[in-house]
Amino acid sequence: MANIKAAKKKIKVIEKKNLINKSKKSEIKTYIKQFNAAVEEKDKETAENLLKKIQKRYNQGETKSTFHKNAVARKVSSLNKKLNTI
Repeated sequence: MANIKAAKKKIKVIEKKNLINKSKKSEIKTYIKQFNAAVEEKDKETAENLLKKIQKRYNQGETKSTFHKNAVARKVSSLNKKLNTI
């Protein structure tokens, strides 16, 4: 445990940020599962809507440094390829 007051505060800030990041990642994973199910069912309209949501959340995470920009580009690109298989 930290002894300095600023270090104690930083620990609290990091814990709060970790919870926020986990919830964002969990939300995206849920959307991706729904997207994959829509692709398997060949439901293009639902898949397109989910892809828009996924892309928006990834971009928000990228600007907040939750995700690396190259990882976001790679994941969105692979989802676009899946969508184009329909």
